[in-house]
Amino acid sequence: MSESKLGRRELPITVIDSGKSVAEEAHSHAHDHNDEGPRSLGQAAPSFLFVGDTAISEADIAREMQFHRAMTPEKSRADAARALVVRELLRREVERLGLQGDVQDAGSEAMEEACTRLLLEREVENRVPTLEDCQRYYAQNPERFHAPDRIRVRHILLGAAVDDVSGRFNAREQAEKLITELKLQPHLFTDFALRHSDCPSKDDGGELGWLERGQATPEFDRQVFRLREGLAAFPVESRWGYHVVCVDAVESGEELAFDQVRQRISDYLELQVRQRELQQYLQGLQERYEVRGLDAIEAGAA
Repeated sequence: MSESKLGRRELPITVIDSGKSVAEEAHSHAHDHNDEGPRSLGQAAPSFLFVGDTAISEADIAREMQFHRAMTPEKSRADAARALVVRELLRREVERLGLQGDVQDAGSEAMEEACTRLLLEREVENRVPTLEDCQRYYAQNPERFHAPDRIRVRHILLGAAVDDVSGRFNAREQAEKLITELKLQPHLFTDFALRHSDCPSKDDGGELGWLERGQATPEFDRQVFRLREGLAAFPVESRWGYHVVCVDAVESGEELAFDQVRQRISDYLELQVRQRELQQYLQGLQERYEVRGLDAIEAGAA
């Protein structure tokens, strides 16, 4: 997208997903360390990013990148640049409206943070979803509102460290032998658990009880929730070793009533509306203050 179209392009922000308020997030990474950052032969770091007549240097972006981890340095740089542009847009609007004089006592907040909070409270509408909005969303997304699936599991752990190649090979081989025997004599599971398992559950016959998704080690969790009732035909591998697994029962999560999830739906919809309103507000600020250079930075991260 050309720079001439930047005023009509949405500027993505991620502050709504943060646990902090928008005002806090907008200024939480602001620093005054002009003596830090990349330098070349004693010269100040170059600037390729501008909001109006304000330059955002590569040193500024480099300092901000530590707060925007990503899969590539280019993506981290783009995220940092975008965050700095948002911060500068908000700062300029606070200055234009003269809000500094309206903040009587910032308390523990930094003045810039308090001004930004006041700006967003005044300029961005905070709409609470109606009962009808929540009911409509509930009716349109029934698959999202169920109690967690759960399974009742017994296991026998043949333990081996991750870096013990020989030990893990032997553990798998032993697990396969136990499965072969248990197919013929399933009643021996409790006895085998007591004799062979390296898990404290062996004293209870390998019983793990009812498990919901996310309660067990991730790799074990992913595999056992794909199993049907009965003895698994193969050993289940985890960081702890190999498991002989028997699924005794499977229960699909029951549908949750609207009253059980109404507050969750309301919070979610309010968050979505707030995000949309902020996007529109920032887009309006971009039309007021020219932003240059961000397109090129984001194109390099694509």
